Amino acid sequence: NQSRHKRLKFNRDLLMCSGPKAKSCLLRTVPVASWLPRYSFKQDALGDLISGISVGIMQLPQGMAYALLASVPPVFGLYSSFYPVLIYFIFGTSKHISIGTYAVMSVMIGGVTERIAPDSNFMIWDNVTNSSIIDTVARDAERVRAAAAVTFMSGLFQILLGVVQFGFVVTYLSEPLVRGYTTGAAIHVIVSQLKYTFGISPLRYSGPLSLIYTVLEVCHLLPKTNIGTLVVSIVSIVGLILAKELNTYLSKKLPVPIPVELIAIIIATVISWQVNLEMKYGVDVVGEIPSGLQPPVVPAVSLFSQVIGDAFALSVVGYGIAISLGRIFALKYGYKVDSNQELIALGLSNSIGGIFQCFAISCSMSRSLVQESSGGKTQVAGALSAVVILFITLWIGRLFEELPKAVLAAIILVNLHGMMKQFLDIPALWRSNKIDMLVWIATFLLTVVLNPDLGLAASIAFSMLTVIFRTQLPKYSLLGQVEDTDIYKPVRQVPGILIFRSSATLYFANAEMYQEALGAKSGIDITKILSAKKKLAAKRKRHEKRNAKRAEKDYVKIECLYSQGLIIYLFIYLFVCQTSWANKFLIKKTQNCFIFYPQIPFVPNFLAPFRYSFTSIYFCVLVLIFIFVSVAGVVKNLETGGFFNDKVKKSCLFSTIHDAVLHCQSARSASRDPEAQVVVV
Repeated sequence: NQSRHKRLKFNRDLLMCSGPKAKSCLLRTVPVASWLPRYSFKQDALGDLISGISVGIMQLPQGMAYALLASVPPVFGLYSSFYPVLIYFIFGTSKHISIGTYAVMSVMIGGVTERIAPDSNFMIWDNVTNSSIIDTVARDAERVRAAAAVTFMSGLFQILLGVVQFGFVVTYLSEPLVRGYTTGAAIHVIVSQLKYTFGISPLRYSGPLSLIYTVLEVCHLLPKTNIGTLVVSIVSIVGLILAKELNTYLSKKLPVPIPVELIAIIIATVISWQVNLEMKYGVDVVGEIPSGLQPPVVPAVSLFSQVIGDAFALSVVGYGIAISLGRIFALKYGYKVDSNQELIALGLSNSIGGIFQCFAISCSMSRSLVQESSGGKTQVAGALSAVVILFITLWIGRLFEELPKAVLAAIILVNLHGMMKQFLDIPALWRSNKIDMLVWIATFLLTVVLNPDLGLAASIAFSMLTVIFRTQLPKYSLLGQVEDTDIYKPVRQVPGILIFRSSATLYFANAEMYQEALGAKSGIDITKILSAKKKLAAKRKRHEKRNAKRAEKDYVKIECLYSQGLIIYLFIYLFVCQTSWANKFLIKKTQNCFIFYPQIPFVPNFLAPFRYSFTSIYFCVLVLIFIFVSVAGVVKNLETGGFFNDKVKKSCLFSTIHDAVLHCQSARSASRDPEAQVVVV
């Protein structure tokens, strides 16, 4: 009985201990469980309803249009605007971003689907026309399989990165890189839509320079332009631009924007149906749109090896865009977006969406802005937009079968005007930061030339090179005190004190350049000091033969002071931040140098400026160390390594340059040492 009682008590304690943790884990993994029970119908319901309907209406034309970018039938754009949105509603943490189809992601998917299922693989002989035609049914089915496979894999990558807490990686995607990349991808989107705009059928190119080859091919086929398609494109583009300008003009007077894209596709569908544009003028239309939803299908495992690289690129790009926009809204409205949970939410959206034959999604800036401006306050707005898409898919999707593809291409082209405005980043970056401007331009060019997948990898590599470049070429300067202040800038130097500043963190890759710059600025020739060390060592050996005791007492200390002392003092920062065994070795050697030596014989003339008393050396070291006090980890390393003792105390550390300068001046005055002190900043 006693044993049973103990066992029951243990189980009860275990449950009490694990219960709160399990609840916390559940709420963190499924955020909807934490905020939905507290949802305020009175304050948020109306705004979310209006916002959800507005975004859902936008999702219809954009989903169908971006499906063309992905080279899959338009109805799959509607599926991609439904399943992933519901998944994100459950697992996402941003209240304002609109998840769904996105132009950059769609064009990346299109590159994959057209590479795996090119038109040339589906050519069949038509006995009626005695010519080869494309089996579009088989081609589209294979492209849907490819899109679903790469989407499923990208979702798995995102889930894996979220589980291992890799959300911080996006911080290395700088804003110039992201904006340059999306602008370059927008150029690919524009070129991909030229065939629908002019009604031509250019060959599909892949790999580096494919965009240039495609443009040349389009130019070659321009004489074969379908006039009816071109007229539809021009009218649609002009009409959409004028309507969007009107929307902008009336934005302050209207509660929600006019759904110009929805109006455009309704008008175009009615005209196409009445005039019979496909039969009379050869205008390509959307075609059959099946009603209802697709059953789940296991992704094609055989395609995984062919799309693994594309899947990883999609996972990084989609997450980078979503988290960037999510953080903007979170900062504006005062809530937190969990970067790792966002990875998991997007990963589940893509992986589950891939099972239901969706293509990869992210968030759209235009839809997100509409969701926010129309009153959306929570993720409920996104869920309601998915309900709108579900209603359209089940009952009214078939009404758009006569919609010209040229109208969808026009919607895409007009919606890219925001990305084209990003070219204005170049003059702004020229004025603010030329290296960031270089990153922007290089990313844009690499994306255009190498395609979005390889362009992203090359752009990240180039961005990392600029980080190394900035570290390897820092700015070094000597500081002086601004008169009657405690501010130190590159002005007239403080009499008797040399303050040296480096704009870069000191580490192994730039240590030699740091030494050279310090020597150039301060006049300290480290090479001569090392040479003198060897001469002193040789002289010490000669003196050991004559007087061993005197050599031990004098010259060993001279070597310590002039070789280990000065060199270790100059580079102590480099080694303090390294491994613990190096810390203990250097700290021990440094402490041995703290020896009072009022007069040191056998000092060459060129070393005369460095004939310091103990007080001078002490303060030279402390001003080298004081700059590290802002990094708590360094102080902790010093304590762990046993650096501090009765001779070297924490009072050696200073929080400002001015404090260190005042201390040095006081020490010089007290010791009556006319030599200058060295301050490294």
